[in-house]
Amino acid sequence: MAESDQQQGLASTARVPSIPISTGALIFDHADRLLILKPTYKSGWTIPGGIMEADGESPWQACRRELREECGLDIACARLACMDFRPSRKGSSGGVRFLFDCGALPDSALDTIVLQAEEISEYRLAPMPEALALLRKPIRRRVRAVRKRNGAARKHALVYLEDGRPVSSVAARPAISRTR
Repeated sequence: MAESDQQQGLASTARVPSIPISTGALIFDHADRLLILKPTYKSGWTIPGGIMEADGESPWQACRRELREECGLDIACARLACMDFRPSRKGSSGGVRFLFDCGALPDSALDTIVLQAEEISEYRLAPMPEALALLRKPIRRRVRAVRKRNGAARKHALVYLEDGRPVSSVAARPAISRTR
């Protein structure tokens, strides 16, 4: 068997991962309070966001779509703040979670929030300590990883997590070692 045929055979037997990808948005008001939502279909509070569609939608497109659907907000720009790999467990397929920091919106924009009644029963703008206490555990970990208790952004640009926890071998600023 030729080497290219052998490589092609290996490629066809390799399993390609099929895991869900979801997104979330951090949205603040002028007083650094975080927008949190109370879903109708699960306990606890969450942030705007949801599952990426399988039709070629990107994580950022999914985030913007979910914001429009859940809150009626149309966000034009954000900063990718966190990626969290969630391993599969019994009853859960795991996945990758993207967290976008959309910054502070003016009151005029926040006054236009219209909730998707089938999925969201209420919302509030909560100071960071209150928001962290109300958020579901996995989301709380991501938010805590990228924001300080007072709501201010941490200095690093992007946080990589696995199961909501920082990975010590993946630093915000990698140490560069040069070998000759």
